[in-house]
Amino acid sequence: MTERPELMRLDRDGEIATIVLTNPDKLNAWSWESARQISALADEIRFDDSIRCVIMRAEGRAFCAGVDLGMPEDRITGRTPAEKTRNYYEKFRWVHERFKVFAHLPQPVLVAVHGYCLGAGLEVAMMGDIRIASDDAKFALPEPKVGVSIDAGGDLRLSHEIGAGMTKLLAFTGRRIDAEMALRIGIVQEVVPKDDLQAHVRSLAEEICGNAPLAVQGIKRTINYRAEQGLQEAMQFEASSASVLFTSDDMTEGYKAMAAKKDAHFEGK
Repeated sequence: MTERPELMRLDRDGEIATIVLTNPDKLNAWSWESARQISALADEIRFDDSIRCVIMRAEGRAFCAGVDLGMPEDRITGRTPAEKTRNYYEKFRWVHERFKVFAHLPQPVLVAVHGYCLGAGLEVAMMGDIRIASDDAKFALPEPKVGVSIDAGGDLRLSHEIGAGMTKLLAFTGRRIDAEMALRIGIVQEVVPKDDLQAHVRSLAEEICGNAPLAVQGIKRTINYRAEQGLQEAMQFEASSASVLFTSDDMTEGYKAMAAKKDAHFEGK
């Protein structure tokens, strides 16, 4: 059996559990293995009645700088474009299933964001219930700059939180925004100085832990039920729509341009 790298760990301290992203050398870049590990930790937390609140944070200088991209030939498998599309569609569905375990934890999840929160990093952060950013945080959905679509539901969750128009502005352009802009449009709920981030989030978690846990969890279920009306159907469509782009020439061009630190020239094919 191939030994899997540890990309995150679970720390416990009383009634608070903390999921820590532990791959700072790669700016906590996301991967298939990251999705597997986060669902495994969520399964561990899910039935632990001693845990009343969950914090998610990251080591190093970034929360998560996005997908661990490599090059297209490293990620796309299949003998034909049709088979590659099918394989990616199934992988996207698998990721959605893993993420659902995390997003539907009964306990509230607080996400502490610092540094880069890009692409897959923003999608993961949007699965938290409350997001607190440090004043150095940067947010973006840069997928169109490398020729791919958004595939893990971040755009769908964003459109509920900040509206379709602002989500399209961020997703169509791939532009980066700072923490104050993220606060203004509703991506995060609070912004604090970088040095205060962890203590502030811990204090908020302790405040939540002081309330009746079954009541807090019931409130989360009710709000999520309303917020996620139609989400699963939309996620199915997103997996189908995104998988086609992983066989495009534009994606190959985007990856090569990124590796060479040049602007990509997309031809829409």
